[in-house]
Amino acid sequence: MAPTDENTQVDQQSSPLGTTPPGPPGADAAGPGARMPRWLPRAMVLALTLVAVFQLGSWAFHQLTGLLINILISFFLALAIEPAVSWMASRGMRRGLATFLVFLGSLIMIAGFFTLLGSMLAGQIIKMIEGFPDYLDSVINWINTHFHTDLRRVDIQEGLLHSDWLRKYVQNSATGVLDVSGQVLGGLFQLLTVALFSFYFAADGPRLRRALCSVLPPARQAEVLRAWEIAVDKTGGYLYSRGLMALISGVAHYILLEALGVPYAPVLGVWVGLVSQFIPTIGTYLAGALPMLIAFTIDPWYALWVLVFVVVYQQFENYVLQPKLTSRTVDIHPAVAFGSVIAGTALLGAVGALIAIPAVATLQAFLGAYVKRYDVTDDPRVHGHRTRSSAGLLARVRRQLGR
Repeated sequence: MAPTDENTQVDQQSSPLGTTPPGPPGADAAGPGARMPRWLPRAMVLALTLVAVFQLGSWAFHQLTGLLINILISFFLALAIEPAVSWMASRGMRRGLATFLVFLGSLIMIAGFFTLLGSMLAGQIIKMIEGFPDYLDSVINWINTHFHTDLRRVDIQEGLLHSDWLRKYVQNSATGVLDVSGQVLGGLFQLLTVALFSFYFAADGPRLRRALCSVLPPARQAEVLRAWEIAVDKTGGYLYSRGLMALISGVAHYILLEALGVPYAPVLGVWVGLVSQFIPTIGTYLAGALPMLIAFTIDPWYALWVLVFVVVYQQFENYVLQPKLTSRTVDIHPAVAFGSVIAGTALLGAVGALIAIPAVATLQAFLGAYVKRYDVTDDPRVHGHRTRSSAGLLARVRRQLGR
């Protein structure tokens, strides 16, 4: 034991400052004097940089959401008018001039429609205001007769003019004029933005495709051009098929309204055709509400006839007209179309509802060009028929339950 103690003392004295000799590699990692690994500061800087870039990208995306939605709308509008522009350009006309003529014709039709609609609504509002005193007198006479009261129109008018409700309504309306003006100016600015982007997308379509294909290899270029062509066909086909159905619907409702003697029948027919076709899901009900209201001012039975005709025509369109017109353009299942409209509305609101069907039709056609399909075996279960084994199993379950 003595020699061992002496050797230990000698080793301790030989080490500098009386410290213990170094141990095996990695023994000092857990000690209080351990050094930070060289890679850790770089990793921390890289992680902080990635977080900062993500936060900056998220902030920029939320700030530019409105612009991105306008660009998306413009792209689909350019795809919709691409067939007409290409047809005019193929006959020697410059694409810029062809795009301008298409936009000018669309603008003239839209302005004419809203002018006729505005004049119709203004005429109906003036008619309702002029006939309101007589209508109020008839209501007051009916109340006095059935409830044995002594109401007078003068008392009701004075009560309304001096009521707190009317005063608050006028104040709120006056303060809301600025908000409405701001919304109108913002809407006009968005329309101008969409129109400019759509014009440039349509007029410079070949240049845009050439710039996009210039950064891709030849194999990818063919796929991009094929996808672009499918998108043009489906979007243009959707627009033109909807326009044809709007024309048929407008003519049918015009004939009914003209036969009933409802005023402004041509404008109402155009209203029903456009709104019912270009506003998904609820467009039919919004389209039929206005002619029903105007028909009700003439005769309540006329409003009922309009309602019946709208319902019957909608069934005819869903089961006869629409499958024949859209079978070669946007041939998608009705459940898929309905689900795409709901999904588009949840993502982008009314804009998503409008572009959902052509977008899904384009995706379906593009996937159908690359997905390989096989012949289905001749199995009764494919047609929904039960086999003997399943029928026997069901019979055994029934016998067990009968016990």
